[in-house]
Amino acid sequence: MRAAQQWQNTITGVGQRFTSVHEFREALRKYAIAHQFAFRYKKNDSHRVTVKCKAEGCPWRIHASRLSTTQLICIKKMTVTHTCEGSTVTTGHQATRSWVASIIKEKLKVCPNYKPKDIVNDIKEEYGIQLNYFQAWRGKEIAKEQLQGSFKESYNQLPYFCEKIMETNPGSFATFSTKDDSSFHRLFVSFQASLYGFQHGCRPLLFLDSIPLKSKYQGTLLAATGADGDDGVFPVAFAITDLETDENWHWFLQQLKSALSSSTSITFVADRQKGLKESIADIFESPYHGYCLRYLAEQLVRELKGQFSHEVKRLLVSDFYAAAYANKPDVFHRCIESIRSISTEAYNWVLQSDPQHWSNAFFQGARYNHMSSNFGEIFYSWAADAHELPITHMVDVIRGKITELIYTRQANSAEWMARITPSMEEKLEKENLKASSFQVLLSAGSTFEVRGESIEVVEMDHWGCSCKGWQITGLPCCHAIAVIGCTGRSPYDYCSRFFMTEIYRLTYSQSVNPVPSLEKETLPVTVTVTPPPTRRPPGRPATKRTGTHGQAHEVVKRQLQCSICKGPGHNKSTCKEILL
Repeated sequence: MRAAQQWQNTITGVGQRFTSVHEFREALRKYAIAHQFAFRYKKNDSHRVTVKCKAEGCPWRIHASRLSTTQLICIKKMTVTHTCEGSTVTTGHQATRSWVASIIKEKLKVCPNYKPKDIVNDIKEEYGIQLNYFQAWRGKEIAKEQLQGSFKESYNQLPYFCEKIMETNPGSFATFSTKDDSSFHRLFVSFQASLYGFQHGCRPLLFLDSIPLKSKYQGTLLAATGADGDDGVFPVAFAITDLETDENWHWFLQQLKSALSSSTSITFVADRQKGLKESIADIFESPYHGYCLRYLAEQLVRELKGQFSHEVKRLLVSDFYAAAYANKPDVFHRCIESIRSISTEAYNWVLQSDPQHWSNAFFQGARYNHMSSNFGEIFYSWAADAHELPITHMVDVIRGKITELIYTRQANSAEWMARITPSMEEKLEKENLKASSFQVLLSAGSTFEVRGESIEVVEMDHWGCSCKGWQITGLPCCHAIAVIGCTGRSPYDYCSRFFMTEIYRLTYSQSVNPVPSLEKETLPVTVTVTPPPTRRPPGRPATKRTGTHGQAHEVVKRQLQCSICKGPGHNKSTCKEILL
């Protein structure tokens, strides 16, 4: 109640004047809250307001109307006496959504995660009013819109917003499309700094993935991310679409191809869904499509028809991952034979899942041992953190995160002294330790035999080894390092150029410029864009994204196991063995 005490004299009596009806109503609401009573309107229009106490038989009453020839509202009559027990009324009857918004707006600005239940508690303590959860939630939604801007208006700003992105960041791509009814369909954005960094410093490797957005109008974020020379996530392009469909993926990849304007063959790591598979092959020149291992493993477990325990499913997935990481065909076949010993059905599924698109033993592209499309997890977390913002604000938050990422990595790499990036230096050192025990049979040519636990053939001129480790990772394998040491050369000379510190710095040599705020300008109406028809369903949305990493053990969900018969799929309370 301490906060409401300041409002006890917002209404002083007959003769008090207000600049508008709205100002009088707000003063009246605060007065009622401070004095803890509820009222109802008898008359309420643009030039007069008559109000009486809601309690039956209570004489309290007030009447205000416009002063002639002015816009001022003046209190003409007021009965100040209450005979009711108004002070016991603590419901939120007078606490409108707008009033709640005005009270919490400043705190919401400082604490964006201000929860409705905390709003209920704070208003009860400070104003003596008992709100329900939905009053608090609706008040918060209004306050958010006042602070962040209107969702509806944000969609209408898209034409001008795209122009400003390309104007402030020359070389960037920003485009959108609408449906026949002018409702939003999709938005594509790729900043010049991202395009330059990918084309000049990153491996020709892109990860395609998506996350659902939990904004007012839902939608999906589609993204293409790369891997920098230190195996860090490098954002390349993203799109916001009304739905995740084959058509929207096709459109996204078309825009991406236009933005990259390069004939270099690219390896994609993405889901094997039919639409995406066909779009990659149709749009890009000689692409390689590596299926996302995490999605494949989830599909394998989902499509198994037999009753398998959690432990058996875990073993199947583990063998499946081993088959994917196997560098040689014979190792691959040993792994899938292990799968066949558990389930013939699973074995057949693996053989029919196009191993040439996901197994190192057969894949022709260059994935550098990156097997899952959710490599860009940090990028998706940025979008998830900004999902409740209007669309232009969300894009600008992502822009700010990319700006910060580029600056931080620029500053960090300026202090590096080695020829290759730190993570690659660490991997090279591990291979170097293995090489010390190998025997190298020297040759006058460029082909060498290396003997250790196995016998491998190293082709120095072709930067290849029969173990395939060098070809897959882009770093000399332990066998190659053994040869390099015997011939007096430096292993750094045989590392992929993408891992060089100077190339890493080139990746982050450009910057993303700010985009002017749209609220301060009168925007020309060129194209009308309305919100999409989709709306967020009722109920509280999930706050965490599942399946964040492509690890084998995360694919398998826990299955019930009976403690009596040890059978899967039920517990002891529903066990049929008890009845026998």
